[in-house]
Amino acid sequence: MSELTTDSASFRTAEEAVDWIVHLVPFGIRPGLKRMERLMELLGHPERRLKFIHVAGTNGKGSTCTYLSEIIHKCGYDVGLFTSPYIERYSNRIKYNGKDIPDNDLLDMVNLLKPVVDEVAASDYGQPTMFEVSTALAIVYFAKRSFPDYVVWETGLGGRLDSTNIVAPVATVITNVGHDHMEILGDTLAKVAEEKAGIIKNGVPVITAVEQPEAFEVIQRIAKERKSTLYKLDREFSFNLLSSRENEQKFDFTGPFRTVPGVTISLNGYHQNKNAAVALMTIEVLRQYYALIVEDEDLLEGFRAAAWPGRLEIVSEQPRILIDGAHNPEGAETLAQALRDVYPYRKLHFMMGMLSTKNHTGYLRHILPMVNTLILTEPDWHKKESAARLADLARTLLEELGPERAREVEVIVEPEWKKALELLRTRTEKEDLAVVSGTLYLIGDVRSWILNQSDSEKGW
Repeated sequence: MSELTTDSASFRTAEEAVDWIVHLVPFGIRPGLKRMERLMELLGHPERRLKFIHVAGTNGKGSTCTYLSEIIHKCGYDVGLFTSPYIERYSNRIKYNGKDIPDNDLLDMVNLLKPVVDEVAASDYGQPTMFEVSTALAIVYFAKRSFPDYVVWETGLGGRLDSTNIVAPVATVITNVGHDHMEILGDTLAKVAEEKAGIIKNGVPVITAVEQPEAFEVIQRIAKERKSTLYKLDREFSFNLLSSRENEQKFDFTGPFRTVPGVTISLNGYHQNKNAAVALMTIEVLRQYYALIVEDEDLLEGFRAAAWPGRLEIVSEQPRILIDGAHNPEGAETLAQALRDVYPYRKLHFMMGMLSTKNHTGYLRHILPMVNTLILTEPDWHKKESAARLADLARTLLEELGPERAREVEVIVEPEWKKALELLRTRTEKEDLAVVSGTLYLIGDVRSWILNQSDSEKGW
């Protein structure tokens, strides 16, 4: 199955091909690499032809990936990018030089994959999941059609048993470790770190901004075991924030090989400086280890140009609506910090929708002290958390903050997200700020509805 073949069972349109992949969702998340290994074997190991930069972490993966892909492309290289979940369309997740995989290429590559997937499904390995098929699709598109110099490669969940871990990278990034997917990855930060560190390969350099001692200790141990040089933020490299305002932050970077003054980024929130510093350290590692040619002018232009939809993004000016895909306690803490530092407002009206698997208590503890109105809704997704349950939890936590605070915050339950969004709009006056946050399945729908008056596609 190394070359493209077509038969009467082939899909005729990209829509049909995506529909087939999306209908694999009920097979869920099934950690393990056996099915991916078999898929790659049947395809002739296309993953061995590519240079991957493998990025794991609880938060900040997508932003770090977009910095890396922008910079590498600005430096004159062809670059592939694989991220998840997507914001609006399935094809958003697979990009070449900043552009989504074209429909005709997606169709060709899925028609190449389908018989191989069916063969694995009929064997003892069982049905490959949606994420495994999507991962394989990205690999065959990059290896057989677009041929990038580098692929920026984001993990889906964890790292060790994630389907993206089928690759041998040239550099490994672990942005941070937080309280997310703990029902799968483990109930302590050390266990989560162990899963993330599963992407560390023998002799491959590791760049990280992990802060918690118990999590960093695990990463440091595994890097040492695998003889991988470890670069840690605030140890081997650092940044000094010079200025911060909406849509523009500037910092000086200091690393083991050189300093880079006056790096400017357009993404908002203090955490984006950390993500940018991690990306810059990764670029520096590629310069040193793989002779990546980087002109400072291109480097700085790449940082300025990097944009990541759905993260601290203003999608409407009248009324002012900010969307952010924070969906765990660390994300909520980052969002709360940005709301204090970057966005002025008289009243804060907050709409959120969550999946049932998340730590809602930790999330709400960061948000509740700030809001005037809290609108609880539900994403259009099968693992959604009940808006009523979220409201009960919010009211309990507000009582803990004191009777006065409980009286100040209006809690509204509206399970239908479009109605909830309309409520949010009507309450947000000229000097107020509206925020929509929570699962990216909600953020994708809201973004698509506000900007295009259309629903987003759904998937991981």
